[in-house]
Amino acid sequence: MVTLILYSKPGCHLCEGLQEKLEQIQDPPLKLEVRDITSRDDWFQSYQYEIPVLYKQEVFVSSGQSIETPIPRPAPRLSVEQLQRFLQKYL
Repeated sequence: MVTLILYSKPGCHLCEGLQEKLEQIQDPPLKLEVRDITSRDDWFQSYQYEIPVLYKQEVFVSSGQSIETPIPRPAPRLSVEQLQRFLQKYL
């Protein structure tokens, strides 16, 4: 299962729209972790003008380490199917 991290904040319509679409994607199966940038100063400083920001998280079982790789921001008008095809390039 692929884990995606969505940096977001309450009231962001672009973030909410992307989250809604990501939750509808069935193939590949996704685990979505939503991180509220207002909950940590470092996230807020990094992403306040960039949200929504999407990362793919990879966990290496042997070492227990995880790496977060940025994914380019998809266009807000993409349908769920188009978003699924877009993500396949990066997953």
